[in-house]
Amino acid sequence: MEAFFLPVEHADGARLCIHHPPAGALPARGAVLYLPPFAEEMNKSRRMVAMQSRALAAQGYAVLCIDLHGCGDSSGELADASWQGWIEDALAAARWLQARHPGLPLWLWGLRTGALLAGAAAAALGPGCGLLLWQPVIAGKQALQQFLRLQAAADLIEGKQQGATAALKQQLAQGQAVDVAGYRLPPAVALGLEAATLQPLESTASLRWLEVTSRAEPALTPASALALDKWRAAGVPVHAAAVRGPAFWQTVEIEDAPALIDATLAAMATAGAPQAEQRA
Repeated sequence: MEAFFLPVEHADGARLCIHHPPAGALPARGAVLYLPPFAEEMNKSRRMVAMQSRALAAQGYAVLCIDLHGCGDSSGELADASWQGWIEDALAAARWLQARHPGLPLWLWGLRTGALLAGAAAAALGPGCGLLLWQPVIAGKQALQQFLRLQAAADLIEGKQQGATAALKQQLAQGQAVDVAGYRLPPAVALGLEAATLQPLESTASLRWLEVTSRAEPALTPASALALDKWRAAGVPVHAAAVRGPAFWQTVEIEDAPALIDATLAAMATAGAPQAEQRA
């Protein structure tokens, strides 16, 4: 494992990256770029991401994890970040990974809102990318609404007025940053997230869609099943599964979902090189 700062051209400073090279004893199978979720979900997920990264590296994958502009240990403040800038961060990291491991199939691995970034980056990179999505957010508008409700709930506890969510959205629409759960959210991030959707890309080489649930008999959500039908209709090879485990990205205590790690390795083992996978 190696840590380094990736210089970027579109914003001041550099982005912290963690690179897990493929295990030396196995033939290299692919290169995987991890794109994190937003705000506290990123912090809650770090342990699971590190565990999965090491597991993928042991199976012959090169894995690169990046802290986006204004997040984690990367340069800048969240208040200065933008959704488009985060997409540019993803593209810069993907190009570094491709240059470091030329010829390997590229996978974009997104968790929650990171799936929206992965979809946008895949569209920009063109044909040949595979997508590995964990608990993907399909509509950024819903994710933004849920995030703003955190502040609305805090305001109600403190006895402040109702309608806080609408007031926050109005501030953002007027070009003003808002404070939510300890984060200074700028309009350039919020409005970009709100407009983002996870749409089927015919150029996607392969899709791996994995979810966790607390149900005794794990199953994909109806919304996910409907979305996956659209990806299949677009001719994209799809492997989808749900496993039992905690919602580790939002639990109070840091939790593990070992079944998700195993399911991810199994899904990637059936993928091979995305370009060579037969389309449905």
